[in-house]
Amino acid sequence: MSAYDRNNVFARILRGELPCKKVYEDEFALAFHDINPLAPVHVLVIPKGEYVSQADFGATAPPEMMTGFWRAVSKVARDLGLESEGYRIVANHGPNGGQLVFHFHIHIFGGRQMSHGMRSMPKPGREE
Repeated sequence: MSAYDRNNVFARILRGELPCKKVYEDEFALAFHDINPLAPVHVLVIPKGEYVSQADFGATAPPEMMTGFWRAVSKVARDLGLESEGYRIVANHGPNGGQLVFHFHIHIFGGRQMSHGMRSMPKPGREE
């Protein structure tokens, strides 16, 4: 996996250089609506740190960052009203996993019935 690129789109959003439709922010995470939603609710949650992937995050983030980030993911889903009907969270890892932006992030999908299979997932080559 490549080194962290400080000019990736999510790093630029975190620095306020690019706009986003913010849903939630705290010291650990920023959540915002995806610009190309694949479900009625499609929100991205990104940690406030330079983490290329889930593997990088899991290996190098301090415990308080890990806890704070995953609590933010749960809070966002709850605040969006997704808990009662359910939702899907996805993290793509690396090129073969469909990762296009190499800043670790979680997709939260909700607002409709998801299939039990992965057929309803984004197609390769589609920007996140």
